[in-house]
Amino acid sequence: MNLRNIAIIAHVDHGKTTLVDKLLQQSGTYRDNQRQVERAMDSNDLERERGITILAKCTSVVWGETHINIVDTPGHADFGGEVERILSMVDGVIVLVDAAEGPMPQTKFVVGKALKLGLKPIVAINKVDRSDARVTEVVNEVFDLFAALDATDDQLDFPILYGSGKNGWMSDKPDGDSSEGMKPLFELVLKHVPPPSVEDGPFRLLGTILEANPYLGRIITGRIASGTLKPNQAVKVLSRDGKLVETGRITKILAFRGLERVPLDIAEAGDIVAIAGLTKGTVADTFCDPSVDTPIQAQPIDPPTVSMSFIVNNSPLAGTEGDKVTSRLIRDRLMREAEGNVALRVVEAADKDAMEVSGRGELQLAILIENMRREGFELSVSRPRVVLTRDEDGQLLEPVEEVVIDVDEEFSGVVVQKMSERKAEMIEMRPSGGNRLRLVFYAPTRGLIGYQGELMTDTKGTAIMNRLFHNYLPYRGEIQGRRNGVLISNDQGEAVAYAMFKLEDRGPMMIEPGWKVYKGMIVGEHTRDNDLEINVLKGKQLTNIRTTSKDEAVRLTPPIRMTLEKALAYIEDDELVEITPKSIRLRKRLLDANERKRAEKSKQAVA
Repeated sequence: MNLRNIAIIAHVDHGKTTLVDKLLQQSGTYRDNQRQVERAMDSNDLERERGITILAKCTSVVWGETHINIVDTPGHADFGGEVERILSMVDGVIVLVDAAEGPMPQTKFVVGKALKLGLKPIVAINKVDRSDARVTEVVNEVFDLFAALDATDDQLDFPILYGSGKNGWMSDKPDGDSSEGMKPLFELVLKHVPPPSVEDGPFRLLGTILEANPYLGRIITGRIASGTLKPNQAVKVLSRDGKLVETGRITKILAFRGLERVPLDIAEAGDIVAIAGLTKGTVADTFCDPSVDTPIQAQPIDPPTVSMSFIVNNSPLAGTEGDKVTSRLIRDRLMREAEGNVALRVVEAADKDAMEVSGRGELQLAILIENMRREGFELSVSRPRVVLTRDEDGQLLEPVEEVVIDVDEEFSGVVVQKMSERKAEMIEMRPSGGNRLRLVFYAPTRGLIGYQGELMTDTKGTAIMNRLFHNYLPYRGEIQGRRNGVLISNDQGEAVAYAMFKLEDRGPMMIEPGWKVYKGMIVGEHTRDNDLEINVLKGKQLTNIRTTSKDEAVRLTPPIRMTLEKALAYIEDDELVEITPKSIRLRKRLLDANERKRAEKSKQAVA
C-alpha cells in the first residue's frame, strides 16, 4: 500500500482544523452533491462552541495513488496528553504557524515533542494574507525555535510553504500562485514524509486513542507496527511493563477513509486503524499476536499539575435538576474518562463520597465538568489546587508555567503589576508590532488560577494569554487570595426582590429574584473582607397605609454572572461549586453556621 501518516500540529487558533477542511475538499473526499461542513473535524459540541480542538481525530485523503492518513491534534497545553501519543503513530508533521503571531508556547511544546521523536517537520506559514503578517521575521523565529529545541541539522533544513488555509492555497513563495490550491502541500508531503517504517514479525499495535461506541464497545485506534490483522483473529494485550491485561478476539477492524470509517477484511502494517472486541485494553497498551512477549515502548506522559475534589452533591436542592447524583455513577464516569485520557489521574479520596481528579490545567477539568453536567450529572467540586511535590533534599516544589501575554502597550503596566503580585518572574518584554508588547513570565500555576478573567477586565478584552507547563521549581510562598468575603443565605426558599433591594449596600448579588436558595448558599459578594449571613427571603410587610414610596417598583442592580470557569476561580478552600444540568451555584462546604464557626476555631488553634 502506498501510504503516508502525518499529524498537523500548531498553537490554538493558528488554523489546523480549517486546513484539514480544505485538504478534504481538494482531494475529492466529498461527493459533488455532498454538504460540506465547516470545521468537520471538530465534531464534539463543546469543540464547536469554544472553537477549539479537544480530542485528536483521524481522517484520510487519497492524492494520486497515495493514501494519506491525517491526524488533527489539539492546540491547548491542557490536552497535551493527546498530542504526545499521536506523534508516536505518524512519520511526519506539518507545523502550522500564524504569519502574524509567529511561534507560540504550544507550538514550542508540540514541536519539541516531534523533534525528540526524530520527525522531520514541514513548516507551513498560514494566514499570509493578514494585514499584520510579518512572514520573514516569523520564518526566522521558527528557525530559532528549532535551534533552541536542539534540532539536528537534518531537522533544521526544513521545507517551508506559505499560504492561507481559509482560502485553500499553499505555495513555496509568500506571494505565490494561489490557483494551484493545496497541490504544493500534497506534493511536498509525498516527497518529504517517508512511508511508514514496518518491522518484521507478528501483529503488534500500540493503543493511542480510546473511545466508547454504543454498538461496538471499546474502540482502540493505533498504527500497526508489524504483521497483519484480520477480523476474528486472536490477540492479547500487554501493559507498558509487559504484564498480561487480557486475551480476546478482534470483532471489527475499521480504517479511516475521508470522514467515514470503513470495515476492513485485512489490515496491513503501517496503516492507522481502529479495532473493536476487547474489554480492558487501553491507551499505551500493546495489542499483539499471542506469541509476542515484549510490549512496544510507550511515551511517558508529563505529570498532572492541578487537582480538584469531585464530591457528591449534598445540598438541600440535590437531585431536583439532574438524574445522575450517586457516588457510584460519578465514580464510574470519572474512571471511564481516566481510561481514555492518560493526562488525567483519578483516585478515590479518604471520604468515600469524593474523588480526587488531577489534570494538566483548569481548562481540561472544566471541560470534563461541563461534559458531565450535559450528561445529567449533579456534583460539587472544590477549588482547583496545584499538585505539589518534593525533591531529594525535601524542598517543596510547585508547578511553574511559561506565560506569554500579548497586550497593548498602554495596559502593560497593570499586567506586569498583577503578575508580580502572583509571584511571577518576567523573563522577556519585546514589541510584537502594532503598538503591542509580548511579555513572557515564569509564573506559579496556583497564581494563574482565575487570572484569565481579571486580565480581560484590566486590558478591556485586548490581551491574549497563552500558558505552557515549564517545570517543577521551589515553592514561591503565599499568594494573596480573594480579598472580599461573601454574603450567605441564612434560610431556604425563593429569593425576594424586596429583600435583595434592601441588601444592595452590603455588596453585589449573584442571584436573581425567584431563584431557589438554601442555608449556607453564597448569594453575593460582601463589600468587606468577612463573610456575612443575610436573609434574601424577607417579603414586604403588608399594611393598610398607602404611600407613594412603598409602592415604587424595585429596581435591582444586575447580578454577577458566574460561568463555570469564573466560579472555580472565585471560591476559597472552605467553599464549593454546586453543578447541575441547569444551575451553577456557590456554597460553603459546611452549610451550618455553627459548624463553620467550630471549624474556624479549630483551624486557628492549629495555626
